[in-house]
Amino acid sequence: MAEKTLFEKICDREIPAEIVHEDEHCVCFRDIDPKAPTHLLLVPRKPIPRIAEATAEDAALLGHMMTVVGAIARDQGLADDGFRVVINNGPNGGEAVPHLHLHLLGGRQMQWPPG
Repeated sequence: MAEKTLFEKICDREIPAEIVHEDEHCVCFRDIDPKAPTHLLLVPRKPIPRIAEATAEDAALLGHMMTVVGAIARDQGLADDGFRVVINNGPNGGEAVPHLHLHLLGGRQMQWPPG
């Protein structure tokens, strides 16, 4: 059995986090190293290593996460001014934890390209 990822441990409440949303499919919590005034991570309870490894079987879960991230953005007061949702994949994509997650960033002007 593979060792749990950091995010699995947070989902299982083995590691504390400031959780802002959870349901049977995913957990959302504040990033401990925020890159914006609001920086949340939305993590599926199912440990998918990265978006490139998601399968057709994960389509409903991924769709659920996209609707949830929008609802969380509204709840956080980000919807009117705008926000960014980021998914990193692999080392060159900025992936630090091998467990699929969505970054929800807001509360400041985002730059393009993101860099």
